Amino acid sequence: MLKLSKLAATLLASVLIAAPAFADANSPYITVNGISIPQYVVDAFVTEQKARGIKDSPELKNAIREEMLRRALLIGEAKKKGLEKRIEVKGQIEVASQLVLIRNYLSDYVKSHPVTDAELKKGYDDLVARLGSAEYKIRHILVEKEDEAKDLIASLDKGEKFADLAKVSKDTGSRDAGGDLGWNTPAAYVPAFGDAVKQLAKGSYTKAPVQTPFGYHVILVEDTRTLTPPELEELKPQLTQNLTQQKVEKLIEDLKAKATIR
Repeated sequence: MLKLSKLAATLLASVLIAAPAFADANSPYITVNGISIPQYVVDAFVTEQKARGIKDSPELKNAIREEMLRRALLIGEAKKKGLEKRIEVKGQIEVASQLVLIRNYLSDYVKSHPVTDAELKKGYDDLVARLGSAEYKIRHILVEKEDEAKDLIASLDKGEKFADLAKVSKDTGSRDAGGDLGWNTPAAYVPAFGDAVKQLAKGSYTKAPVQTPFGYHVILVEDTRTLTPPELEELKPQLTQNLTQQKVEKLIEDLKAKATIR
């Protein structure tokens, strides 16, 4: 028996696509103790299930009717208690309504403002430029004070091993691995850190502490290698998602700039 659960969460978690017309959308699909579930609610639910890959079948229809029956019964009991009049419940209903409206508006906007091939190419070229032509195998030690970092550099100058000194690092994620951050591009780090990495030759470490919002770093470049960026087609889904998000953010900023806000 096909089970359908967490209806409200499911409906709010996905963008609804255009629902097929099963019947007069405003007519009641089911009425229980005077509580009616309109056909358009059922249409939206069916569309959502199909979007999730659930096939239309007699089991689906039966499960939908059972779900709507349960909803009508529970809504009736909730109304008997006057829950819909509680201010906190009104707020929750309004929040849910706002989310559905916003999601559908943005869905329509994205459909009418798709990412173009030219935008994808520019986004790809910008990404490749940011990544650069090399990857670096990096170790670092992070401390709170500049003097601590200077002391570490002095110890390195005396021949002490970087991995041993890394035991005092504040970065718990790399500390136990001797400060190892693995292979990455400078663009993966905050600007001050990335800029310092690009200045280092293979086997060298920073001769002065590098300050970032996290503290003071001593950085060692263990190795370098040529970076071959992925092809545009490989990155197309991620680029499309990122560029779409940028369009949405610009839309919101433009709306904000034109709005009357009190």
